Amino acid sequence: MSASRTVSPLASVKKSATTLGLCLLVAIPLSAQSGKPDFSGTYDAATLTPLVRPAQFGDNLYLTPEEADKIAAEEALLIEIRNAASDPDREAPPDGGDGSDGAAGNVGGYNTFWIDRGSEAMLVDGKFRTSILIDPPNGRFPPMTAEAMEERRRRFAGRRRGNDGTAYWIDEGDEPGPYDNMEQRNVAERCLLGFSGAAPSYPSLYNNFKRIVQTETHLMIEIEMVHDARIVRMNSEHAPEDQRFWLGDSIGWWEDDTLVVETTNFHPLSNLRGGSEETKVTERFSRQENGDLLYNFTVEDPATWTASWTGEYTWRQTPDDKIYEYACHEGNYSFQGIMRGARVLEQDAMDAKKKASSD
Repeated sequence: MSASRTVSPLASVKKSATTLGLCLLVAIPLSAQSGKPDFSGTYDAATLTPLVRPAQFGDNLYLTPEEADKIAAEEALLIEIRNAASDPDREAPPDGGDGSDGAAGNVGGYNTFWIDRGSEAMLVDGKFRTSILIDPPNGRFPPMTAEAMEERRRRFAGRRRGNDGTAYWIDEGDEPGPYDNMEQRNVAERCLLGFSGAAPSYPSLYNNFKRIVQTETHLMIEIEMVHDARIVRMNSEHAPEDQRFWLGDSIGWWEDDTLVVETTNFHPLSNLRGGSEETKVTERFSRQENGDLLYNFTVEDPATWTASWTGEYTWRQTPDDKIYEYACHEGNYSFQGIMRGARVLEQDAMDAKKKASSD
């Protein structure tokens, strides 16, 4: 335990305190009870600043105002173009998609109505940032260890091709096929974890709101994406090593007016950016003068990366906004389609082989 962690004032309340006295204590604002800032509220973390710095910026952490204006203008123009009415007489997309990087080869995905990745680059201390990652200095992930690279190769073996309309995997020996069962699909697709992360949490194409509910003993951080709710135990100890959690095990303490949250004990399949279950995440939340939060995080995982990596960005306070339920799996027929489609392709392949052998 860090020597700087404070003990809850409520712990010193004597058992003989009257019910009225306790009620009055609870009625006092949290910040007045503890002398610490109350971060309770809703925040918008959307930003056009990328997690990883584009290579052309090198070690430069800051954008010029002109560069930031250009990024904002390009995004506004892109949204305007994408929001234009579709031609009702347009041709259907080609069978299997056009091979581009769009959703399923551009046969159709979320349109612009569903996307909200912000309208400008991120400001920190009055300056626009080139990336959320600030360490290593180039704003990019450190190299992976040789062991982690080999594990990644093994994990993705047989996943080198997407759906090209053939059951290509049945000719690849005894290796499992990519569509053998639903548990092979990634955890975000299965709605077990959001693809924007929880500890740490990154901006994404949409659902960038966060909500904090703070008490003397616990902190709840709700992530809009996949309605993940993290529970942080204040001034506590981590769970035993053999207890593993999808969102990790989070404990918190104060360092002056900065809230520090440490998360360990990740589930082996959490795979934070390819990391291992031994990942440790340290987050720091600091109130800015305008009510926003500066969110800083450091990820340590010597089994995966040759060095730690750190990022920070702003969570903008939005007191009039609310987080609504993210119903990720309700009415989701995709897994039935994936599994049935794979069986159809396999049957087609076997029928073709049988026909070829009989000719």
